[in-house]
Amino acid sequence: MNSQTDSLQPDPLQPDAPKLDPGTDIGHVHLKVADLDRALSFYQQTLGFELTGRLGDQAAFVSAGGYHHHIGLNTWESRGGSPPPRGTTGLYHVAIRYPTRAALARALRALIARRYPIEGAADHAVSEAIYLHDPDGNGIELYWDRPRESWPVAADGSYAMVVEALDPDDLLAAADEDAPAAPDRAATPA
Repeated sequence: MNSQTDSLQPDPLQPDAPKLDPGTDIGHVHLKVADLDRALSFYQQTLGFELTGRLGDQAAFVSAGGYHHHIGLNTWESRGGSPPPRGTTGLYHVAIRYPTRAALARALRALIARRYPIEGAADHAVSEAIYLHDPDGNGIELYWDRPRESWPVAADGSYAMVVEALDPDDLLAAADEDAPAAPDRAATPA
């Protein structure tokens, strides 16, 4: 052991290592931004989040579906700042999970319509993902999970995730797959 922190590292072979309750999830993330209004414009107008609260010009909270907030945006330590340079540690990206492939396809369609720069796309066998950065340089992954029963499993029992090309045209073709059917006007009495 070379440092005091080395002695604090848990031994993964210890049977008493803590385990998270399987119902545990990531509730929200706070992102440092330079310009709160610019960030809100992106998260609301480009991605479609709803504003659920605001603390003046210091912080704002956005969500999908009425949750108190999935993403907090704040300028507490970053007002007017610039993104961290490449080669530094920190958050790689925030992953925003869509409920269906069609919902992800509609998000991709909206990005294309707004000519927002897309930096990559991948098929991970367990999910399909689109990658971009927000105006402050925070990495964003937009994705949907395939049904768990279809996730490939390796011989050792781990999930056999991959990084393969995602066909954006095939994804876009799914944009209206779960759209509600139009009412049958012929069957409706006048």
